[in-house]
Amino acid sequence: MQLILLSGGSGKRLWPLSNNARSKQFLPVLASPNGGKESMIQRLVRQIYSSGLNADITIATNTGQRDSIISQLGEKVKIVLEPERRDTFPAIALSTIFLAMEKKCPEDEVVVVMPCDAYTEEGYFEVIGRMAEAVNQNAADLVLMGIAPTAPSEKYGYIVPETSVPGNGQWIAVKRFAEKPSAEKAAELIKEHAMWNGGVFAFRLGYMEEVVGKYINASSFDEVVNRYSELPAISFDYEVVEKAKSVAVVCYDGLWKDLGTWNTLCEELPESYFGKVVAGEGNVNVHAINELNIPMFVSGLKDTVVAASPDGIMVSGKAESEKIKDYADQLITRPMYEERRWGTYKVLDAVTYKDGRESLTKTITLNPGKHISYQVHHHRKEVWTVVEGEGEFVLDGERRTVHPDDVLVIPVGHFHAIKAGAKPLTFIEVQIGSPLIEEDIDRFDYQW
Repeated sequence: MQLILLSGGSGKRLWPLSNNARSKQFLPVLASPNGGKESMIQRLVRQIYSSGLNADITIATNTGQRDSIISQLGEKVKIVLEPERRDTFPAIALSTIFLAMEKKCPEDEVVVVMPCDAYTEEGYFEVIGRMAEAVNQNAADLVLMGIAPTAPSEKYGYIVPETSVPGNGQWIAVKRFAEKPSAEKAAELIKEHAMWNGGVFAFRLGYMEEVVGKYINASSFDEVVNRYSELPAISFDYEVVEKAKSVAVVCYDGLWKDLGTWNTLCEELPESYFGKVVAGEGNVNVHAINELNIPMFVSGLKDTVVAASPDGIMVSGKAESEKIKDYADQLITRPMYEERRWGTYKVLDAVTYKDGRESLTKTITLNPGKHISYQVHHHRKEVWTVVEGEGEFVLDGERRTVHPDDVLVIPVGHFHAIKAGAKPLTFIEVQIGSPLIEEDIDRFDYQW
């Protein structure tokens, strides 16, 4: 069995902790079994491996999230990068062609597609196993997961079965679908035994190859990547599920949550205060998360969430916190914190001077043994000051060992790279020039 995890998101609803490069699934705020913290995607992948599902994992994502995935999951999963953000159908189509042409999976291989941020429990993965079994037994061309509804919700699409839903995770034919109805209509659908659409789909690989073939007939995976824009920018539900002639559903009736808003996320946080937070008296149902290196004081608040990161500060009543998405475009600038495959960086200061020159100051931490690429910039000079750890620094092909207090000057147009030793390496980077943008970089191979 092949599992495709969909990793997308714009990072708007959990601002300021999330941004375009750090969506909700990468926030390390959930309790892990070892007593530490883990992200939603780390939790889900851990659950997959411990569930007993005999499955390989491929993650469909965009370039902006690739480094976060590698940093949090390592090299144990395959990654398929969308050339551009379109919708779930082209992302799933590209991933299935990757399985067929790059991994050489057979046409009868069972593929299960699921979101990477589901907050759920063991029974969820048992149902995925039953979905795969249903495909293997030819119950239908397409098998969906239906979530037993806990209330008439307007947030989800609904799957209406032919008859009442049987127990023990058995599959049943699908009669029709209903997209995000009113609460009144949702209540009527539930009387018809309708379930929430959990966004989990199972099918044989050959089934999706035929669907993709309607738009692109290619001889290689690279050709499909280059012709990606020819795939319609539409959801998988609209393009495939609602057009399918043979569809079944398996019901899951356990814990299932979308932790996509501050209100729902706070319900699952292992503690009320994160980071440098000093809590005074009188707080009732308050959560405060501080990722800054300065203290935060909260006192006398009720039903409130407070969050601070390098990207900004938010103070909101929990009932109103979901509205942050309506204002996020006014708040999000460049990411001030990013997790990369080699470590992390945090922007400390950004200034534009009267003559048009700019300066940008970052703190950068390389994980043990990791390195940034051998690169060159055309618009900026950089000055690095090593503050912790040791490593190897390369400038125009000449290598030297660096230690704390070393100052490294990198003029415009000069090739450079740095690698951490056995411990993390932290340095302060000051960029000077214009424009100071992440795209001002050319990367080259270098053999360490």
